[in-house]
Amino acid sequence: MKTLGILGGMGPEATSYLFNLIIKNTKVKKDQDHIPVVIFNYPQIPDRTLNIVENGESPLLYLIKGMKLLEKAKADVVIIPCNTAHYYIAEINKYSSLPILNMIELTSKYIKDMPVKKIGVLATTGTVRTKLYQRSLENLGLEVLLPTEKEQQDLVMEAVYGKRGVKAGYKKEPKKLLKEISDRLTKRGAEVIIAGCTEIPLVLDRKDIPVDLVNPMEILAKAAIAYCKG
Repeated sequence: MKTLGILGGMGPEATSYLFNLIIKNTKVKKDQDHIPVVIFNYPQIPDRTLNIVENGESPLLYLIKGMKLLEKAKADVVIIPCNTAHYYIAEINKYSSLPILNMIELTSKYIKDMPVKKIGVLATTGTVRTKLYQRSLENLGLEVLLPTEKEQQDLVMEAVYGKRGVKAGYKKEPKKLLKEISDRLTKRGAEVIIAGCTEIPLVLDRKDIPVDLVNPMEILAKAAIAYCKG
């Protein structure tokens, strides 16, 4: 059985949530059936969206440091519970030989097998600006629907980064904002919504919106289990 490495802390609650998804989605009869997991929770990694949008400090050296630590801990494969951090994977790969399971690509392939064509994406401005989901989905022949710039700032980013947002430990207000933008995208034709920021599934459930909510973290957790048990 292979050892899984999790490069986390972006944010810490999302990392904890992913680990719980791995536990819940592993078929076991006893403790020893679970996969070995090494978690490096590293919240000091600079904010990815601030780097991309406002030219803030780059997280790259921190991400590489995290990968090196997981290498020393004998991880065989790594997952990163942060969508925006996937923008740096190509650079990370120059300094680390550890394979990284790509949450963006895994999610896009999962949706390709669904009977849908128009995909609503809720993600940070960093993920949107770098077109991580747009490129991946459009390469598979799918149409992407995004919030307007005002909606992105007032609803999505406020839900995640606002004073009463998910990263500040709040739940009720972010859920309301995310439900609102999900409803708007659905009215514009979205047949499914991607929770394309790892904080979003912490407050938004499938039952909260009129169409299916695809959770990349759940897809990533299942892929990691399959890889380590394979």
